[in-house]
Amino acid sequence: MTISEAALAGELTGFGHRLLQRVYFEDTDFSGLVYHARYLHFAERARSDYLRLLGVHHAELAGEGLAFAVRHMELDFLKPARIDDILRVETRPAEVSGARLRLGQKVFRGEDLLFEAAVTVVLIGPGGRPQRMPPRIRALFSAAE
Repeated sequence: MTISEAALAGELTGFGHRLLQRVYFEDTDFSGLVYHARYLHFAERARSDYLRLLGVHHAELAGEGLAFAVRHMELDFLKPARIDDILRVETRPAEVSGARLRLGQKVFRGEDLLFEAAVTVVLIGPGGRPQRMPPRIRALFSAAE
């Protein structure tokens, strides 16, 4: 991974992962506020980059017939973000079990908490059925819990 690619992926932290995201015009609704569904995009990018920096790549998983799929989400929209805001998306592992990974995600503007999500993802195999996480992947998240 080049330096510019690493910068795009955010950074690993003592709690998990941090990603900065600018709010663009395309992220907003007619009022200039971030459209609620865009927070899901910000959270998805952060989860993907967290995996990438841990060394878990979606393309490699797909080559093994595996993929992470969102199973459950709890969302809390606290304050609006606006065009040109710089947002900080923080992702923390909360619980790792056989096929399931629970993550906590928060979106901040400065110190203001704007959005919070509890996300459960599962590892699925070729038929879409849950699969146990390989020990190497489970260990990456267990170490960060």
